[in-house]
Amino acid sequence: MLKWMPIGLLALMMLPSPAPAQRPATAVNERVGILRLGHGLRQRVLYVAPAKPRATLVMLPGGTGAVGMRRDGDLRHDNNFVVRTRAAWVARGYAVLIPDTIAQANLRGVRSSPAYGRVVVELVAYARTQTAAPVFLLGTSQGTIAAVNGAAHAPPGLIAGLILTEAVTVPGRHSTETVFDADPEGVRIPTLVVANRDDTCNVAPPSMAPRIAAAMTRSPHARVLMVDGGIQRSDKACGSLSPHGYYGIEEKVGAAIDVWLQAHGG
Repeated sequence: MLKWMPIGLLALMMLPSPAPAQRPATAVNERVGILRLGHGLRQRVLYVAPAKPRATLVMLPGGTGAVGMRRDGDLRHDNNFVVRTRAAWVARGYAVLIPDTIAQANLRGVRSSPAYGRVVVELVAYARTQTAAPVFLLGTSQGTIAAVNGAAHAPPGLIAGLILTEAVTVPGRHSTETVFDADPEGVRIPTLVVANRDDTCNVAPPSMAPRIAAAMTRSPHARVLMVDGGIQRSDKACGSLSPHGYYGIEEKVGAAIDVWLQAHGG
């Protein structure tokens, strides 16, 4: 059983009103699962899948990590890139697993901790109970810290690959941790680092993408994929509805990631 220590509740960062939720029309399996993490704590996860998934994507959102998951699977905060595109991934043949935070806790500053690394491993283990298809971690923004942490400390063979989108590489005002604090040297699986040339978020400069790949010295294949474009709707450059969150270019970015996934067992 995974051991987990409470991390305290902080006020959630308010985000712009999200676009209408994309409920996967092609999904034949959509349900909310409960992970029991010890100390009486439980975590809700949303699992959405087509009939025969080619792989499962464990999606790790950015920001505070809270998606406001209800018992029926509705999400109050679904404008984050990895959340709002779930229907598109299911349409491509992938199962998607999206975690909420525990008790709506703020994950800023704890995603590189050993405790949260174990949470990510637990999420992957849960995904493996749903289908025999390979499991990939896909994190965005602050969620990339959690993705690197989980990939670096998972047992061999548990995770097929790692995808980082607009990774946090510079300490910020709300959180000082970056992907470099999450043991990138421990990652031993293929990795794709996606960076948008038009991203102006101060904690995720696209110029740092090659340094992330270079830090993964034990990865058998660490590649950088540069994209461009996007629309700025969020008030802040690091908002979800911006070039940082691939707003307006979701299809282009998703298609490029899909090519990489298929080349690595997806």
